[in-house]
Amino acid sequence: MADRAPLTFEPLFMARVWGGRRLADLFDKPLPAGAVIGESWELVDRPEAQSVVADGEFSGSTLGELWRSDRRAELFGAGATGGRFPLLIKLLDCEQTLSVQVHPPAAVASALGGEPKTEMWVVVDASAHAQLFTGLRRGVTRAGFEAALTAGEDVSAMLFRHAVRNGDVMLLPSGRIHAIGAGNVIVEIQQNSDTTYRVFDWNRPGLDGLVRDLHIPESLASIDWDDYEPPLVVPDGETLVHNDIFDVDRLTVSSSRPVPAAPDGRCAALIPIDGAVRCAGRRFEPGRLFLVPADASERALAADGDRPSTVLRAMLPA
Repeated sequence: MADRAPLTFEPLFMARVWGGRRLADLFDKPLPAGAVIGESWELVDRPEAQSVVADGEFSGSTLGELWRSDRRAELFGAGATGGRFPLLIKLLDCEQTLSVQVHPPAAVASALGGEPKTEMWVVVDASAHAQLFTGLRRGVTRAGFEAALTAGEDVSAMLFRHAVRNGDVMLLPSGRIHAIGAGNVIVEIQQNSDTTYRVFDWNRPGLDGLVRDLHIPESLASIDWDDYEPPLVVPDGETLVHNDIFDVDRLTVSSSRPVPAAPDGRCAALIPIDGAVRCAGRRFEPGRLFLVPADASERALAADGDRPSTVLRAMLPA
């Protein structure tokens, strides 16, 4: 295996009408002055956005260039396939409630001109009254939902709500209608897609002062109308979600007993969310994503301090 350092990337900051400034306060992100930043794209390989390696051996290379290079198996593992790196990882600062929205399931995405997007949320900082809106309240029907839309009603009342606190986890398969309530800071790990259909947006103007577009027909075709009151994820030890899109774990590490950052032969994207960590001789602060290549020989992960640290780990399915 190679004596290869973890890869770090320059974050891409996205202004959003519902965003704020807490990513600077919580994670010391260098946000542009005066902007309301809703999203920090930490790891992305898309035509319109690319993560750029911040330093080291591959400094200046994009994630996409590495993925499509002849070193893909070395960096990402022997089973790494597809035209783009399959995951997109973000930090979200939801100062206001997001739109009520849905991502199209695979069965309808291509017909609608979009891409499916299954995602998951890990709440890392929740205000006292923060909520997640996920799935439908029991008894809501498509006909009733459409009637409420036509009447101009607030259809968020028809969604199931969870009061949340730090550490809560929600899985959102494509087709699950949802919104993130005000007061949440979230790590979002998702399928590599940027297709979102807004069905209701609080009659709120965007950053340009104009009312944002809605996608009513696409939303109605995409919503899973049998998806009632989905529960939060119940962790199974370190395991949060393991499916055919991503494997996500929440690791608790100490300084005295290092653990492997990832199994041998697999790459992993890691984000400390509580306490700094050390890996391969480098220190990583909370909110700082780093990627441990599949062929890295130095893989030990430990807390950098006297108390344990919490780290989210996302990997491609084995």
